[in-house]
Amino acid sequence: MRLAAGLKVSALLRAVSAAGGFGAVLARGDEQSGSIAVVVRNGADEVVLAPVMGLSGGYEWAEAARAADVAGWAARARARDPDLWLVEIEAADAAALIAETLARD
Repeated sequence: MRLAAGLKVSALLRAVSAAGGFGAVLARGDEQSGSIAVVVRNGADEVVLAPVMGLSGGYEWAEAARAADVAGWAARARARDPDLWLVEIEAADAAALIAETLARD
């Protein structure tokens, strides 16, 4: 049984806040089974991390877009998958927070 996407997003936002960072939902997806992509901001730099199937057969978080391409990637991804959640965070060690909180079940 998978944990609902909405609960995972809420958990990520709480973890980011507890770590002293900032997080916001840019686009809501399907509450139960939506995919999740995260825009990580570090000052003026931004990168989109999204789950991809890794060589090990499990999901891994990988860079999907960077800087000027973030908005375009987000628009294309939401057009393909309207159930996609798009979350923006700014926190120290954001990658670890994402990996811990949004681990695939």
